[in-house]
Amino acid sequence: MITIMNWKQSTVVCLITAFFLIAETVGDDNSKHDDKDESSDEGSMFSALRKSRGNVGFLHAFIASLSMIIVSELGDKTFFIAAIMAMRHSRLIVLAGALGALVAMTVLSALLGYATTIIPRQYTYYVSSILFAVFGFKMLKEAYQMSEDGSQEEYEEAQAEIKKKEDEMNASTQDIETGIIKYNNRGIFYMIFRTVFLEAFVLTFLAEWGDRSQIATIILAAREDVWGVMLGGFLGHAMCTGLAVVGGRIIAQKISARTVTFIGGVVFLLFAFSAFIIRPDSL
Repeated sequence: MITIMNWKQSTVVCLITAFFLIAETVGDDNSKHDDKDESSDEGSMFSALRKSRGNVGFLHAFIASLSMIIVSELGDKTFFIAAIMAMRHSRLIVLAGALGALVAMTVLSALLGYATTIIPRQYTYYVSSILFAVFGFKMLKEAYQMSEDGSQEEYEEAQAEIKKKEDEMNASTQDIETGIIKYNNRGIFYMIFRTVFLEAFVLTFLAEWGDRSQIATIILAAREDVWGVMLGGFLGHAMCTGLAVVGGRIIAQKISARTVTFIGGVVFLLFAFSAFIIRPDSL
């Protein structure tokens, strides 16, 4: 069974939580010294300014989330889970199960990130930039150390997980005494849909939990427009999962996991360095 998250991912999550808690404490201390006599005219001006920048913030969040998901998910374990299951079962059912899990994970991650908006934006913005830099350098290191057969290794690992899960489900559905499953045609369709959908959903959800794309979604939602992050995540997952179920094995043979990981590292570093160009109050 796929582990929920390894110790490195747990460390990153703890780091995110610690930084946000520290930032909240500092923000509370600074708020005590804020000037409470600001005029209503200044408040209206800043409110209008933030509203005019809303569309730009949404678009920036959408593009950032979409690109992050694509470079993170292509050739990832969740990609191969959908690809392998689509070779054995109905593509539509596999797509529904896998995409359902990814949409649920995106919403959950975005809400976790949005919860940090109670912290002053300048803190979450720059802390998230530091974390993106850490992720970027980590991915570049992984790409440098990765063998050319990285995609094949991910494929074989996903295949082993699916085989194990299917063996467990097949054993649980057999009659204890005869070992024969008896149901009508309608029951067959219901059984196939239920088991395949559930298998795709559970395997994808567990594989995605603690993955870099989940943590990156949390970080993005903490610094960007949450609706843009969710919509970009939905579209990115739909594109990657759709490619997986249509021709995942062929695509996997054409795409090098090492190249995708390298590109992902570069994209994450661009997110980090954008903090030096784009100020948090401009989004």
